Amino acid sequence: MSVSESRGEVRSEIDIALLEGEAADGVLGDLAEVLVDCVDGGASVGFEAPLPVETAREWWRKTMQDSSALTWIASSAGRVVGVVRLLPSGYPNGRHRAEVAKLLVHRDARGRGVATSLMHHLETGAIERGRWLLILDTQTGSPAERLYEKWGWQRLGVLEDHAYSPDGRLAPTTFMSKRLAGS
Repeated sequence: MSVSESRGEVRSEIDIALLEGEAADGVLGDLAEVLVDCVDGGASVGFEAPLPVETAREWWRKTMQDSSALTWIASSAGRVVGVVRLLPSGYPNGRHRAEVAKLLVHRDARGRGVATSLMHHLETGAIERGRWLLILDTQTGSPAERLYEKWGWQRLGVLEDHAYSPDGRLAPTTFMSKRLAGS
């Protein structure tokens, strides 16, 4: 899907695609750049700053080997500017649920609907695969938490001192869920 978006006077296309097979190899550098940018910008996504690009690239290389996970990327002007992952539960009693992980948008692509479009594709893909109950966690009080609430996610609770933020301080994490339409 191609979404035409504008920011100021610059007009660009945002393409959303499900990343399949060996196509991931061709975008590992871009994925690493997005991850490093988000961590540098303060996003609490499992890493402390500074995050070396090679560490980020290696993490993506290993992560993309999970064939049960689905990864959507957002591209603009030939480079990946956003990503989101759907991690289906592997348990027989959890065949209806999945976890949302690593919704990341490069700071220079924010405010253009990239995250909203990525989440729309993820939710559509989840429903198509019978995954109608989604869960995620995000840093309490972060812009991401406000976005999820805007998109209809429900707060389940907060766990204090759950994860270190990129600057090395312990921070609370909010756990959220969403039942998708048609469930």
